Amino acid sequence: MTDERPLFNSVAPLRNVGALVELIDRVQKRGYGLPGMATFYGPSGYGKTTAAVYAANRFRASLVQVKSAWTARKLCASILQDLGLPAARTIADMIDDIAAEAAKSGRVLMIDEADHLVARNMIEIVRDIYESSGAPVILIGEELLPQKLSRWERVHGRMLDWVGAQPADLGDVRHLAGIYCGGISLDEELLSHVLRDSNASIRRICINLDRVREFALTKNLKAVTRKDWGKNSFFTGDAPAPRRISP
Repeated sequence: MTDERPLFNSVAPLRNVGALVELIDRVQKRGYGLPGMATFYGPSGYGKTTAAVYAANRFRASLVQVKSAWTARKLCASILQDLGLPAARTIADMIDDIAAEAAKSGRVLMIDEADHLVARNMIEIVRDIYESSGAPVILIGEELLPQKLSRWERVHGRMLDWVGAQPADLGDVRHLAGIYCGGISLDEELLSHVLRDSNASIRRICINLDRVREFALTKNLKAVTRKDWGKNSFFTGDAPAPRRISP
């Protein structure tokens, strides 16, 4: 995770990117004897993964995104692959190899979609890695992840902090408009409209700003106001009502 991509460099000012960076910095600089695990959690669409990719580049951290079908072997093999190491024959040996590399390098281990670790009873593997290495471990997941982790006292008790991702604000919308609507000016009323109809979700804000860009290109506009947008709709994420289809 050493190559910094322009898109993820450009998202540095987003509030949740800053929150995750601050959390990782705090865990890295923790006092002697303090626990070195932390959790960054929040609803889907709040930009947690975007923040994780940026933070991984900034801190040269190891970042893996767990899939729902992963086994313990696949988890360990994926972490080793990100570390540039071969997978050993047994899971126990892989855990030892990960821990040894983390202890030597001091690299942060970030695990996205950590809810899957809880669902598949693999969270103790992460604790084993932390206990054996002492390297910072950041779990990233959905809003209820802290409550799910409470079932594992040995994991729950090793948390330095729990930081919740925040809904987007107008500053986030302004910044993202510069990325997704580059060269097109949007007035404050339209930006506020995007924020409201996107339900403060970073993902939906990006979708809706792209719709504004397409609208501007279609109308050959260099500036778009709320009045220009008119009765056009934004993507809210709400499921459409069932259709009545005549036979």
